[in-house]
Amino acid sequence: MNKQMIDFLIRAKRATYAGKGAETVPSREKSHDLVYEDGDYMYYDTYLGGNKFAGEEALWIKKNPYWSMNYVGRVIGENFSGDFLKESLLLVPEEKPFRGPDEHANGDYKYECRIDGDFEWFQGRETISYKGNIIYECYFHGGLIE
Repeated sequence: MNKQMIDFLIRAKRATYAGKGAETVPSREKSHDLVYEDGDYMYYDTYLGGNKFAGEEALWIKKNPYWSMNYVGRVIGENFSGDFLKESLLLVPEEKPFRGPDEHANGDYKYECRIDGDFEWFQGRETISYKGNIIYECYFHGGLIE
């Protein structure tokens, strides 16, 4: 992994959805789209839905698609907090720049993320529990584009 590229990806994630960044013009009917650009790099996150959602994050280098991650998730219990999810996603680790950290807790909420693979080819699942009960789940996978 190129450190400059990973640093950009983390900045992009923190500046868009997790950082409550502004949406851009929708690419599809009723989609939510967020874009971050810096020099030769562009990051695009687009998703559909709310409590049940699906989307894709992608990274371009010099206008060429380089990396992508698809995700699908849903709220499955009461007391879900989008703010807690975003708080967790802001903690995206450099060594696993996909979603959030392995674990993060705040009060009655606990975020957990498990990943198999590496930047080139991976899959994972994140959950949020409230008072020990899973109330949110998201599956994701992705890798390099050639």
